[in-house]
Amino acid sequence: MAIPFSDEDLKPAVNNSLAKIKPALALDGGGIELIDIIDGIVYVQLQGGCVGCSSSGQTLKYTVERQLKIDIHPELTVVNVPHGMENKLDQL
Repeated sequence: MAIPFSDEDLKPAVNNSLAKIKPALALDGGGIELIDIIDGIVYVQLQGGCVGCSSSGQTLKYTVERQLKIDIHPELTVVNVPHGMENKLDQL
């Protein structure tokens, strides 16, 4: 099943979902930013205390991706963009 939204249509919905997650991340000194959406893949960047945290992979999968799948579409995929790779998404 394909995602029935364009990448541009997804951006406001993704930002709304991320807004739900940001307070929890901030409690641990972390944050998250939407970098881009390409072909239904959501590229985000974990920030602050989340960078290098041993739990960041689990946060991405079980908090961020889970919330986006609940709020928007069950087939969304989330990729964390390492710092310095913001303009090289095609290499991830």
